[in-house]
Amino acid sequence: MKIDLSGPLRKAAGGIESFEMEAKTIRELLQRLVERYPAMQQHMDQGIAVAIDGTIYRDDHSVKIPAVAEIYLLPRIQGG
Repeated sequence: MKIDLSGPLRKAAGGIESFEMEAKTIRELLQRLVERYPAMQQHMDQGIAVAIDGTIYRDDHSVKIPAVAEIYLLPRIQGG
């Protein structure tokens, strides 16, 4: 599946805008992301939102990822 990166996440991944990766859940996707791009850990610590087919998931890492899906990773927006 194709994963698209937004904003500062691109820099942490060496400047790429998207990449291919297989994962069954958001948790697995995020673990593999840090394995492939260790600089992503800082963003992981701050929180990464995962958009799957337009639905944004912030904390539910057990969500299953469909075999065919649009996936965007976004830095978590802090609000107050």
